[in-house]
Amino acid sequence: MKSVVSFSKYFVPAAVISFIIMGAGIGGYIFMGFNLGVDFQAGLLQEVQFAPTAFHLKYNGPGNASISLSRSAIDIVVSGAGVDEVTHRFAFASYATQGDLIRVLRGVEGLIVTETASSSALSSWLVQSAQSSPLLHAEDPCVVHYLEPDAKPIRIEDVRSSLLPLGTVSVQVLGTPAERRFMIRMEDTDIGSESGVPAEKVVAALENAFGQGEVAVTRSDYVGSRFSKQLSDQAGMLMSMTLLLILIYSAIRFKIRFAVGAVLAIIHDALIMVAFIVWTRMEFNTTTIAAILTILGYSINDKIVVFDRIKETTRMYPDDSFVNILNRAITETLSRTIITVFTTMLAVISLYIFTTGSMKDFALALLIGMLAGVYSTIFIASGFVNLWDKQAIKRKSGKKLVPAKA
Repeated sequence: MKSVVSFSKYFVPAAVISFIIMGAGIGGYIFMGFNLGVDFQAGLLQEVQFAPTAFHLKYNGPGNASISLSRSAIDIVVSGAGVDEVTHRFAFASYATQGDLIRVLRGVEGLIVTETASSSALSSWLVQSAQSSPLLHAEDPCVVHYLEPDAKPIRIEDVRSSLLPLGTVSVQVLGTPAERRFMIRMEDTDIGSESGVPAEKVVAALENAFGQGEVAVTRSDYVGSRFSKQLSDQAGMLMSMTLLLILIYSAIRFKIRFAVGAVLAIIHDALIMVAFIVWTRMEFNTTTIAAILTILGYSINDKIVVFDRIKETTRMYPDDSFVNILNRAITETLSRTIITVFTTMLAVISLYIFTTGSMKDFALALLIGMLAGVYSTIFIASGFVNLWDKQAIKRKSGKKLVPAKA
């Protein structure tokens, strides 16, 4: 017979540890708050890469022309009224250097190319800026940048110093130092009311410090205050509805004590993740909300499996005490829980290792949430159900001791 682990001995110590962690998380939220991403904080978010200008493109031919740059080729698409749509594709494998590439680009009718980099630079080093429109014009040039693999890294301290005149600006390194990529976030209150686009102010400040044409904008997002507030309200409503639906489902599927225990354990999981997010200063954005909701669904599934086993064990051992039934049910499902969590964590760990940015934070939040979910199933949800059962027994015993009225 399989030995039964006495998990009930650790219900109270586990509850104390959980209260300490949740208290630290709530306290951190009160005094520090979340490190809000641009989704929940009105303002500007830009991802920039320090890469010199390779060449400028203009177009004054018939119809319209647009540029599309990938890792292996550059495409010039010509279309419009009275013009047959034509795609000129120039693969970097065929035109290895920028000099070779520019010579064939100049062969496209109406395309004007102004070279600024060395002709010996490789075509595979090209980087397209999101700040330039992919639609080519005769007046406003499209800027194409390039980055050598062995380019000297840019210090984050220098980037912060160059942006000080703009106010409170947050700077974060993206990727490896050799990629010279940074994420810049500026709150709405710091943008001011001066004329000009805030994104252009950031680029201008960086170019003043590092040189004209040295900055490629790879991403630029702006969120207004009204949209950020609406998104925050919707996130709170979504979390509340999730907990309510879980409570209703658990009450129908099991008895009310199991439903309340499941909801309390899920709230516990959410607060544990809040504590982790607050104290690690992980960016709180829509990806973080997705991670929390994913964990809530994952966690309730684990609790339902254990509660089902408790029901089956109760039918099998009707004369046994409820605490022994809990220990037996948790022990019998422990191997299943370990295998499920381990296999899921393998995929999540792969995401954490091989991704960057918000996806890496998403994977890390999932790892913490899965561990918290297993812990809360064993010690919080089951511990609460056991406490409910003890209180019910006490109430029944108290009623029996009350003498009948004459």
